[in-house]
This record gives sequence, C-alpha cells and structure tokens, in this order.
Amino acid sequence: MVITAETENFYRDLVEHQQDLIVRFSREGRLLFVNSAYCDIVGKSKEELIGSVFMPVTGERYSDVIATQMVKLFRPPFSCTVEQWIQTPKGMRCISWSAKSIVDVENEKSVLSIVATGRDITQIRHELKGIKKKDEELMLVVESGEQMYYSHSPDHVLMYVSPRIRSLLGCSPRPGKRVWTDYLTDNPINAAGLERTIRAITTGRREPPYRLEMATGNGDIIRVEVNEIPVVKNGKTISVVGSMVDVTERMQVEEGLAEAEFLIKDFKGGKKRTERVSYASPARAKGPLDYFRALFSRETREKEDE
Repeated sequence: MVITAETENFYRDLVEHQQDLIVRFSREGRLLFVNSAYCDIVGKSKEELIGSVFMPVTGERYSDVIATQMVKLFRPPFSCTVEQWIQTPKGMRCISWSAKSIVDVENEKSVLSIVATGRDITQIRHELKGIKKKDEELMLVVESGEQMYYSHSPDHVLMYVSPRIRSLLGCSPRPGKRVWTDYLTDNPINAAGLERTIRAITTGRREPPYRLEMATGNGDIIRVEVNEIPVVKNGKTISVVGSMVDVTERMQVEEGLAEAEFLIKDFKGGKKRTERVSYASPARAKGPLDYFRALFSRETREKEDE
C-alpha cells in the first residue's frame, strides 16, 4: 500500500484531534508515539515524552494487577485492558487503557510494538465510589432495623440474603443456587407458609404475614415471621422480596402462656361448685391468663389485698 502525503495528513489529523489518548510503545515499554491529547493531560511535550518509559503503574498495590494484564500482550489474543492512576497538572487522574500488540507478519509470536488508547474515567470512578458509599450507608440503615431482608426466584432459589439472615441461619455468603425451603423443618406450620408463598407467586398478589420454623446450620430451631410481596412484570411474577423477623422468644412466651391458660381452665373446671374462691384471689374478677400473670406479680397481690 502506497501512503501519499494526503493520506498521511488525513491520518495525522484523525489521531491528533482525538479526545482519547493514543500512544505507541516498544516491547521494552518506551514511548514511540504520543498524540496531543496525551501530552495535554500529562503536561509535557512530545519531545519530552518520546523515548521515556511508559509504565502504567503508579503504586505498589496496582503492580501485580497491571503486570498480570500486561502479560496478555505477549500471547494470544495479544490485547488487554488496564486502569492507570497518573499524576497530572490537574491532580491524580484515572485512565482506562485498551492495548493491542502489533505482531510480526512472518513470526506471529513476535511482538514488534504495542498501541494503546486511553480514556479519562476519573469522574466515573468518583461517581461509582459515591454510589458505593451510599449503598453501604443504606445497608447500614437497613441492617440496623428489626426486619431482615431477602429475595428469591419463583422457583424458590435465593437471589439475595441479608448479612443478618446469613448470620442467623449460619449459612455462607455464597452457598450456590440454594432454595430457601432447605432451611425449613417438618413443623406443620411450614406447610401453610409455603402455600401462601406459592399462592402469591401464582396470583401476583400479596399474602398476609405468616410464620415459619427453620433450622440453622448448627442445628438450632428458630421461628420467624415472614412478610413478603411478589414482584410482577408483564403480568408474570419474576421474583419475591420480603422481610423476616426472629420471633423465637416471642412464640415461646406465647406458647407458655397458652399452655398455662389451658392448665388453669382445666384446674378450675375440675373444682366443685360449692367450693368458695378467696376474695384475695386474682381469679375472682379476672380471666385465667391474668390469674397466671398475677401469680408472679407481688405488686398485683398487694393491691388486691388492700
């Protein structure tokens, strides 16, 4: 191919008027060519830059990552993408480089030089850092409440599990594609809860809260109250998101009070009609549940004695 002066001027204008940074460097890492955009960002002339070392590493913590990527330039596919933080007159800037090796036509394994194009992504990096910070703050707020959040697919595969749920159940952050039903015990209350979940997935409508009994990784049994809602798109449920609250202690108290109330009712039902009830007894004008509570309340007994 014969390159005329007109063609050369055309390509020169094309390269020099690019906003992206364009460089060419040797196998040894020395700059062979730089365009005007690269000179502007580093604040140096072409004469100063040509022959200098082009090393896209500005800190020790980046060296291993950069080295791993740059090795790809000397073997198929002879290309790589790296990010470089460089010091400029405007401060530290993050440049995303896309590099491609120029390989010898006769010896395809021989790299002659490397061409790279770079783009300033500092603003994008700052925005991503800000988003990450906001996400962490939001997660802190979410995790500080009583509710613990999760989501699963229509076939019950877990998609998201909050750190507190993982801690409660004793499961790893990435247990693989695991269904949430794996944690259920054989308690009959779980059948009713599963039925509500299936109904919500099928109808796309929210179901009332329900309770489940689950087994943790170390074998402990816990009770949770679940409140969830299906996510519907184009008339089809694509996922289910919800929250759960650990109600193990609450249910233990409720079951204890219910059992006590049953025993008190049974005890009162076995008494003869002629038996008098002491006026000091809290059962005189109260129900069985209040009577049971009064047994443990010295203040209640003293007030009623008065």
